[in-house]
Amino acid sequence: MRLIQFTASNGWRGHEQKIIYLYEAFKAEGYVEDQWIVCPIDSELYRIATDKGMQVIPFEYKSEYSLSYAKAFKKLAKEKKASVVFIHSSKAHTLAVLSHFIYRMKVPLVLCRTLIKRVDTNFFRKWKYNYKGIKKIICVSQPVVESLKFAVKDHSRFTVIGSVTDINKFKKQEATGLLHKEFNIPEDYKLIGNIAEFTGFKDHYTWVDTVAILVKENKFKAKYILVGKGSMEQDIRNYVEEKGLTEHIIFTGFRRDVPELLPELDLFLFTSNNEPTGGVLLESYACKVPIVAADAGGISEVVVNGETGLLAEVGNASDFAKKVNLLMSDEELQEKFTRNGYQYLLDHFTKSVIAKKMFDELAKHELKH
Repeated sequence: MRLIQFTASNGWRGHEQKIIYLYEAFKAEGYVEDQWIVCPIDSELYRIATDKGMQVIPFEYKSEYSLSYAKAFKKLAKEKKASVVFIHSSKAHTLAVLSHFIYRMKVPLVLCRTLIKRVDTNFFRKWKYNYKGIKKIICVSQPVVESLKFAVKDHSRFTVIGSVTDINKFKKQEATGLLHKEFNIPEDYKLIGNIAEFTGFKDHYTWVDTVAILVKENKFKAKYILVGKGSMEQDIRNYVEEKGLTEHIIFTGFRRDVPELLPELDLFLFTSNNEPTGGVLLESYACKVPIVAADAGGISEVVVNGETGLLAEVGNASDFAKKVNLLMSDEELQEKFTRNGYQYLLDHFTKSVIAKKMFDELAKHELKH
């Protein structure tokens, strides 16, 4: 297989990390004869993939309707003798379809979809999802499939392959006091945290409301850690201040040391209300951090309630607080969840497991030169 992974995304989130993981795993397992990542030159993905010595082909993204780039992409695919184009973003989807439809690119297209979002909002969107050159739509969870069913006529084009985590990147499983030292937190204080972009569906408001209940009940001493950046960060900071929780909640900003930081938490509290899967939950499994998460989107495909963690009702701060108190007061339950969660990760979500499933699916559709 000669594989092009194609994205027009500038950001760095779970999906971009997935591209890196798959590139590494495809190479390590010998699945591909050759492979390339095509991405915007000013993207974090370009920087990281280049630093890792991967074959990256950058482009200057101007518009998803750029016919000049659609034409250039066809030429690129032909030069590389690509056998599959694996599409990772909506804008790349448009460009690849235009390349296929207008310039008669022959390479089969496979789409990877990780968002729970309806796409039947206009004619063109529906057309590009039903376009005959898209051989398969690989979704990260069943709720992602359900959101697309309104637009896609042929439901046999869907398949579900879950999130991926690199357990070798998350080897640290014991706290070393890193956060206690950095933020001058007394050693006997527990740390409850969340790592997420400050954006609407992550529902930091419910997270803050949960902390307000826990602080008021005062059943254990703790500091609450929010890691990340995003457009709503100032709104959440203001809300924390309104609630009188400034001394209890610590904002760390964006961090590059998540594998070092995550194991410092005594509990991972995840309130997202529309999550495709929640890759950070898999990272929590890897670091042996117990989880309380919202029963939203595809989270229940990652967290088995009562076996690998606890699920709480979406948007219900009282339910979250109740589950946190239950888990923090029961060390045996914490050990059960971390033990089972780690095994669940090994069985279903490692790079080798997911890469094999992805390769098997891509191989069904590759162009034979």
